[in-house]
Amino acid sequence: MDLFLEAHTPPPAEIVLDLDATDDPVHGHQEGRFFHGYYREYCYLPLYIVCGEFVLCARLRSSNIDASAGALEEVQGIIAQIREKWPEVRIILRGDGGFCRDAIMSWCEENKVGFVFGLAKNSRLLKIIGRQLQEAKIQFEESKKPARVFSEFAYRTKKSWSAERRVVAKAEHLEKGANPRFVVTSLSAERMAARPLYEELYCARGEMENRIKEQQLALFADRTSTGLMRSNQLRLYFATFAYALLQGLRRLGLRGTEMAQAQCQTIRLKLLKIGAQIRVSVRRVQLSLASGYPFREIFADVYRNLRNLPSTA
Repeated sequence: MDLFLEAHTPPPAEIVLDLDATDDPVHGHQEGRFFHGYYREYCYLPLYIVCGEFVLCARLRSSNIDASAGALEEVQGIIAQIREKWPEVRIILRGDGGFCRDAIMSWCEENKVGFVFGLAKNSRLLKIIGRQLQEAKIQFEESKKPARVFSEFAYRTKKSWSAERRVVAKAEHLEKGANPRFVVTSLSAERMAARPLYEELYCARGEMENRIKEQQLALFADRTSTGLMRSNQLRLYFATFAYALLQGLRRLGLRGTEMAQAQCQTIRLKLLKIGAQIRVSVRRVQLSLASGYPFREIFADVYRNLRNLPSTA
């Protein structure tokens, strides 16, 4: 969290916190082992909270829970730290339908935190946008290209929501048929219209999945193979710490190079997982690379960038 706060100078006017849950397959009869129907496997269900390229939370959980379980507590702690340093910053929570829960939305409304969450479709919602679905179908039949018609309306569930809220609907028709989608938000129409709210704000949440994949594929965040939840949580923390180090290397050391946007796997294989000879003397540490090493210039750029960092970086 400190790395995230210190990396933003001056502070941003607005930040978006992405929430997501993912599967982490287990490797035997481990503590917290349960079968998850959606993923069709025995797994854990870790909770991630991400802001841009910064992973702010990686909490290991059993998979026999709701996707949003424990999310509000983690969000409260993170937002408290953010507002302690940046009291005026605007904050938006973003997540899929697994986090569309009244407790989370009500807390956001009470604490001046914006939100945009996916909303599972149902017969009531589909009936409300029936005209837009028909319009999208006609447009598709005329152009033979995907057609989208956006609308918005005030909506409240019969039992689970404590208040009426703004819902944005995407009535889409594709070659395979209708593809309606809904999101619920606290953001007003004056602040963001329906189409950009869905296409530019909500759909951008897919980028956080890259952060999760970077940890699992390159940094072995899914290697939670011990018998206990506590030790597996520690392994997940180690993978998250490793990601923070590589993200800092990418942000500070690789800026201005061809690998400035490289994924962690690329950085690990091309800059770190290489053969070298290290000689340590009283005055210096000498690193000798093979003369045929193809990325020696980038390696030298990283060294210069890190050596020239200001003390506050």
